[in-house]
Amino acid sequence: MPETAEFLDRAGVPEDVEHETLDARELPPPRPLKDTLERLADLDDDVALIQYNDRRPQHLYPRLDDRGYRHETVEDDGTVVTVIWTDG
Repeated sequence: MPETAEFLDRAGVPEDVEHETLDARELPPPRPLKDTLERLADLDDDVALIQYNDRRPQHLYPRLDDRGYRHETVEDDGTVVTVIWTDG
């Protein structure tokens, strides 16, 4: 699996940006959605969230859009990673 810096780069986020991770691969619905939104509410605007999933979080995208977050999902070797950030 690629390094965190590669996911940030592929999403268009500078690799030196501060970031946190959330591994939602083992969480049952709706926990990934709920945990992600709660974590984002607690993060500073200049911190990106890297979420590991077992599939694309389709229900999360509209909520991120409504809240003004940018996001990019990258799939690599069976791992789905969504990088979420703001322009600060």
